[in-house]
Amino acid sequence: MVTTLVERLRAAGCVFAEEEADLLAGAARDDGHLAELAARRIGGEPLEHVVGWAEFCGLRMEVGAGAFVPRRRSEFLVREAVALAGPGAVVLDLCCGVGALGAAVAAQVPGGVELHAADVDPAALAYARRNVAPYGGSVWEGDLYAALPASLRGRVDLLVVNAPYVPTQEIGFMPSEARDHEPLLSLDGGADGLDIHRRVAAGSAAWLAPGGRLLIETSSRQSPSTASALGAAGLATRTVTSQELYATVVIAEA
Repeated sequence: MVTTLVERLRAAGCVFAEEEADLLAGAARDDGHLAELAARRIGGEPLEHVVGWAEFCGLRMEVGAGAFVPRRRSEFLVREAVALAGPGAVVLDLCCGVGALGAAVAAQVPGGVELHAADVDPAALAYARRNVAPYGGSVWEGDLYAALPASLRGRVDLLVVNAPYVPTQEIGFMPSEARDHEPLLSLDGGADGLDIHRRVAAGSAAWLAPGGRLLIETSSRQSPSTASALGAAGLATRTVTSQELYATVVIAEA
């Protein structure tokens, strides 16, 4: 059956049909369930939604229908954050989605961290709670900083952010897996893509500890504007890039 599935996946346009067939087979309870999973994937659902997890920084992050799938490029932000984190650092994953950034940082910092994750989307937070649980993470629901308990104010050592930064008019050019199966609120960054970046920047100083850092994913094209917004909030900024992952991160320090 797996051989036939590979052929069907390849016909549906799946570039890594053999690997996907193995993952689907591994997630299936029986042949009937495998047929159901295969139909969902061939119908265009993201593989991660179908099998229920995404690989990120060597970890399995739980995901599912209606949730933003962590991108490999975001592993660069995690790498930069871990390099800045000390044992016991207070880490906040804002616009956390399924909590992948925060969980991956917590998993890699020797001695552990005090982890918090926040998002406005209750569906994503259902997955985030499970993903941050192994690290003792707390999850908060609400709009950006309004979600947070007052006890975090002025205490955040590392604020990691992968907020939406796709301009509204460019959503239609995204792969169908994203635009048809991930929530618009996790993709749409407004007219120039940076509406939420500006809001994150404007409220950041009150929550960062002295010397705390904010790391936010952006694009190379948008990075000067992202950095400008953070600079206007009184933070010192620098931009780092990964050619390997096609990733750009602005790092700002209080």
